[in-house]
Amino acid sequence: MKHEIPSRLATELYIAGRWRDASDGGTFPVYDPATEEKIADVANGTVEDAIAAVDAAQAAFAGWAATKPRERAEILRCAFDILTREKDRFARLMTLENGKSLADSQGEMAYAAEFFRWYAEEAVRNIGQVMHSPASGARILAHHKPAGVALLITPWNFPAAMGTRKIGPALAAGCTVVIKPASETPLTMLALMEVLEEAGVPAGVVNALPSRASGKVADAMLHDPRVRVVSFTGSTAVGRTLLKSAADNVVKPAMELGGNAPFIVCADADIDAAVEGAILAKMRNIGEACTAANRFYIHDNVHDAFAEKLAIRMGAMRMGHGLAEGVQVGSLVNAETRDKVAGFVEDALEKGARALCGGRRHEGRGFFYPPTVLVDVPDTAKLLCDEIFGPVAALQRFSDEDEVVCRANDTEYGLVAYIYTRDQKRGLGLAERLEFGMIGLNRGLVSDAAAPFGGVKQSGLGREGGHEGLMEFLETQYVSAEW
Repeated sequence: MKHEIPSRLATELYIAGRWRDASDGGTFPVYDPATEEKIADVANGTVEDAIAAVDAAQAAFAGWAATKPRERAEILRCAFDILTREKDRFARLMTLENGKSLADSQGEMAYAAEFFRWYAEEAVRNIGQVMHSPASGARILAHHKPAGVALLITPWNFPAAMGTRKIGPALAAGCTVVIKPASETPLTMLALMEVLEEAGVPAGVVNALPSRASGKVADAMLHDPRVRVVSFTGSTAVGRTLLKSAADNVVKPAMELGGNAPFIVCADADIDAAVEGAILAKMRNIGEACTAANRFYIHDNVHDAFAEKLAIRMGAMRMGHGLAEGVQVGSLVNAETRDKVAGFVEDALEKGARALCGGRRHEGRGFFYPPTVLVDVPDTAKLLCDEIFGPVAALQRFSDEDEVVCRANDTEYGLVAYIYTRDQKRGLGLAERLEFGMIGLNRGLVSDAAAPFGGVKQSGLGREGGHEGLMEFLETQYVSAEW
């Protein structure tokens, strides 16, 4: 089914408060992944455009950094109000270019807007300290200054929220930014530029550079000495490459990278609650999330009951175009993602796993894959070692808590883990032993604008959200004085 493309689409580069074509006039197409039909042609930013965007951000930096925190806060609060008012338009646009269900897009818009409201409040809480040195007798003054121009690189899976999660704290801190959205989903971010302009963000403070030459433009900006922060959300492999480029100019990095989340259901868990949590942790955004539950470890005593109920719930979810009424499972973002998911399932089935629902590639147009529950998944299955990034739950049994902790920690990733148990002491004890930056304890959702989001090990550096997210865009200055 073909759905109407909005007549109001921003498709150009946004630099220094102006819309403009790419320097070489180039464009790239953006497709509806549910129909494989083209939505729009978007300006394809070049290295020359990237440097122009840094020029604009640098020119605007001194003025924005000197703006009173309350003024910055009021602009961010205004952006929250506008985005809330426009949430339905943004949700439809996001579904068109990303493929997720409209319900998922609406949920993302509420989450995305909240970052502007939260950082409107945090902008006025850049608090330093004064103390009397116990050794020298001097006064120690420590305060936090905006770090400078920030490069923000966002992924395709949350086209709005991954942008607001970075723009909000950067602007609250007094930084100016260049944001490079994913080439699969640039339209949502370009539409957000209109919101920020209406909210009163001065020209040059936020610049948007869609581009298919992601590596080249990012590398050029990271080697520009005026860029002082890089904030990236995406795969660990790309994060490593960006860190190498950032090292040349010692650019401050904030990296939110891949995940391989374990979902542990203990013998004493409320099974119905665990199934509800699993649906949220697995099927939010069709599983295309770094926080998605990947490896399900279910205690022997409750495995069969949990597996049956999960399969019934996931198997009953309606799949189709994300804008169609009642659809719960939209399209994956592109053929590569769909094929990767299908390959993982085929590998697991060939090695002895059984599918309780789904398990077969969708035939026809669009990059769909049906919700799938696999049991008896062997340790050699590839999907246990990598992010699935699709609607597939891989179940394994366990009988011993020490064993399940070892298995859960046996990954290079350390973003989020989920635990279900009726015993709070057991849950908190397991949480302390798990090597993950975030824990969902009897909850299938951890994302919150007020919370420090981030991982350990190969899942990243730094935190987004909460007060910690603001600090990623600030530098501490110490002044030694006597009076």
